[in-house]
Amino acid sequence: MINKENYQLVLEKVQLKEANLVAVSKTKPQEDIQALYDLGQRVFGENKVQEMVDKQKALPKDIKWHLIGTLQRNKVKYMIEFVSLIHSVDSFKLLKEINKQAKKVNRVVDCLLQFHIADEQTKFGLSYEEGVALLASDAYKEMQHVRIVGVMGMATFTDDKEQVGKEFETLTAYFKTVQQDFFADNESFKEVSMGMSGDYEIALDKGSTLVRVGSLLFGARVYS
Repeated sequence: MINKENYQLVLEKVQLKEANLVAVSKTKPQEDIQALYDLGQRVFGENKVQEMVDKQKALPKDIKWHLIGTLQRNKVKYMIEFVSLIHSVDSFKLLKEINKQAKKVNRVVDCLLQFHIADEQTKFGLSYEEGVALLASDAYKEMQHVRIVGVMGMATFTDDKEQVGKEFETLTAYFKTVQQDFFADNESFKEVSMGMSGDYEIALDKGSTLVRVGSLLFGARVYS
């Protein structure tokens, strides 16, 4: 069951900051996604490629599907024809595979570089140095079928709002430096994907342009 009141509340806060809402629909039934679609939501985020593929086949074709979870290279080919944005590019090898598969279907696929900003080793992501090295490499510059449009990060899972805020500030700082050094004349490099149901308001205050909100809109996760 979707929570219409929460949806409108989150949407207002997001729009007030001129950001965008990714409704995280992982593990949610198609009828819940359809219900949110009927309220006007068009951007949905999924964690698992197969689940996203199944939903894409069954749901309206103007939905923009974002892959927000950890992505295995062998799964890229299954979603490459329709995925709108890949948030979780955390290695050069993954970006290379996305470029390879996108070339086969004659697409340029938008991607975000995922940086590690949390005080937790369980979180994935590039170090700042690794991200810069990737962007500076000749191999990246030769890629014609991927477009880096911003950065993504996940804060530590903690009640310490000050710590979360500082981690989000780190990602925003990475974004600004990378933008200045590599994308100064590129208007498409504009996204900072950070903030989830528990911390999206902090993220918006720290410069997020994409918040990934699930449980506030759909209720607690349902695992089969």
